[in-house]
Amino acid sequence: MSAFVDEAQLNVRGGDGGFGCVSFRREGPVAFGGPNGGDGGDGGSVWLVADHNVASLLAFRDHPHRRAGDGVNGMGKDLHGRRGEDLLVAVPEGTVVKDMYTGEVLADLSAHGARYCAAPGGRGGRGNARFLSNRRRAPKFAEQGEHGSERWLKLELKLMADVALVGFPNAGKSTFISAVSAAKPKIANYPFTTLEPHLGVVRLDDATEFVIADIPGIIEGASEGKGLGHQFLRHIERARVLCILIDLAPMDEMSADEQERVLLRELGQYQPELLERPRVTVGTKIDVATAETKAAWSSRASNSLVMSAVTGESVRPVLGELARKVAEARSLVKTVPSTVVLRPVPEGTQVEKLALNEFRLHGREVMRAVALNDVTTPDALNYIEERLKHLGVLRLLAKAGAVEGATVHIGEFSFDYVPEAS
Repeated sequence: MSAFVDEAQLNVRGGDGGFGCVSFRREGPVAFGGPNGGDGGDGGSVWLVADHNVASLLAFRDHPHRRAGDGVNGMGKDLHGRRGEDLLVAVPEGTVVKDMYTGEVLADLSAHGARYCAAPGGRGGRGNARFLSNRRRAPKFAEQGEHGSERWLKLELKLMADVALVGFPNAGKSTFISAVSAAKPKIANYPFTTLEPHLGVVRLDDATEFVIADIPGIIEGASEGKGLGHQFLRHIERARVLCILIDLAPMDEMSADEQERVLLRELGQYQPELLERPRVTVGTKIDVATAETKAAWSSRASNSLVMSAVTGESVRPVLGELARKVAEARSLVKTVPSTVVLRPVPEGTQVEKLALNEFRLHGREVMRAVALNDVTTPDALNYIEERLKHLGVLRLLAKAGAVEGATVHIGEFSFDYVPEAS
């Protein structure tokens, strides 16, 4: 029997780009023709895609690593390498993607088809044919392929439901959802029977249906981590309507008013905006509640309903009220595109000061400028100098306080800084 998993760690790595090729024409009477080295193929990227057919994050519990395909190296005769295959990783709707170390939210895949580029592939290196110019007639260098990006992610699932059942342990949530839908959660006469959320679809007629979520019981102090704590409180966040279930026959004799007060306080302390969410308050277990308790409950405001999920008494009116609230909430939701694509924002060039007169440059473009297969030739060094000037690296170093003779590192490549001529 598979388990419900709503948290997982994921290591993603984009494919490496293929190397550019150094090659020259050698056919017929042309002994020393021009360059014809082809480009390497780009590495594939790892994409996270929200899929309504995926129910949990179980697939990542024992297999947390995902890697896309590498690009193929370029070849002579201007033959370019094949691009690496992208890897599409299906995750449930409602998955929040975070950086595992900083906790930064990177993407919220709340709609079917939404996708996030979790690990871009490395770009393929350019072959020597791409470096031909009037001043450089026979370039003997090409670019190496970039390494694909790699990172650790934390995935958190927040269930997508129209109605979330909120109540103390043993308040009858599991009995209710099993009575009105095909969901079959565990039911027993002791607290914390439900240790994982369950979803069920309630269908009242051909035009009225909604998704209901059975959330494990909340106790006093849950917002501070007591009981099951935050582990399942977050599943309430996305629900359009809250159904507060009050046990009218509790084992600990806690009054109905006290139950409601504690539940609303815990919701408010966890996320204050939950108190503004549409909600329906329902007294449960009226089949075993005392006459005094039922009389006290019936004297409350008219929006407090009663039912018995065991006998089915008054369940239909409760479902009707929930359906009405859900319809109102759905009408207020703005239409969003069916497919959302999220890509990381590319980073520019950054200067890091290592010592008094020593600096390191970071950034994809400057790394690419020096990623040549042979940096010892005059042609290659001239190209690197031209490219760095074009990227404004010398101006950035001057602003960072570099003086003539400073050592500058870009990856494994180093050079002595010479200020631009005035």
